[in-house]
Amino acid sequence: MTSPTGTTEIIGILGGMGPAATADFYAKLVSMTPGHHDQDHLRTVIWSDPTIPDRTEALLGNGPDPTPWLLNGARVLREAGATVIAIPCNTAHAFVPRIADHVGLPIVHMIGEVARHLTALRPAVRTAGLLATTGTVHAGLYQEWLDRYGIRLALPDPVRQQPEVMAAVRAVKAGDHGAAAAPLAAAARQLTGQGAQAVIAGCTEIPLGLPADAVDVPLIDPAVILARALVRRALVSGALVDEALVRRARADVPHDAA
Repeated sequence: MTSPTGTTEIIGILGGMGPAATADFYAKLVSMTPGHHDQDHLRTVIWSDPTIPDRTEALLGNGPDPTPWLLNGARVLREAGATVIAIPCNTAHAFVPRIADHVGLPIVHMIGEVARHLTALRPAVRTAGLLATTGTVHAGLYQEWLDRYGIRLALPDPVRQQPEVMAAVRAVKAGDHGAAAAPLAAAARQLTGQGAQAVIAGCTEIPLGLPADAVDVPLIDPAVILARALVRRALVSGALVDEALVRRARADVPHDAA
């Protein structure tokens, strides 16, 4: 079935990691979609499963493997009619290789999209800082992708990772967004002190606790980048879409909104 905008794409959001980040991602997907009416927006299926085991704990060997939950969620989305899958959780991307060949649908890789976005920024970004879960850092997810583009990655001092970054992530998950701002801003300042020309908010909870104006370089929100990639993919697949909408979807997000 084709939507009024001419696209057959149905976005499947594999979420629940955590619920607030999933809701925030859907709001960003809506805001990134160019349109004036309900009917201009994308058909979307959301599977939000907060019972998925903690991804960082699994990567550190302290908890169960979330792969079966992720694979089940992807199958739920496929059966519900999704044609493409988005996972608005950075750490969960460590498990994408385990499910990609079993899902039967393309998965838009959020971290890969962020790496490509960084290469398009001007002035050129040669060093990017990363605020992320310990699991994402441990798995080397951003290191692997940024290395492909010759971008150096700056990480918080290990003594700051748990008391500042992880504590802030847990605060946001607990609904205390205000408690996250100061430690995240301090960690971001440490990254800019290492020469970071942009800071990646590499956990989908971090943008909920760290205002962009608290960082004196562009704060890159992977959820925004992923949402834009999905909109672009859907619009260019629709033969009836106005070219102006496609151009808007392709345009770079302003740095302070990235």
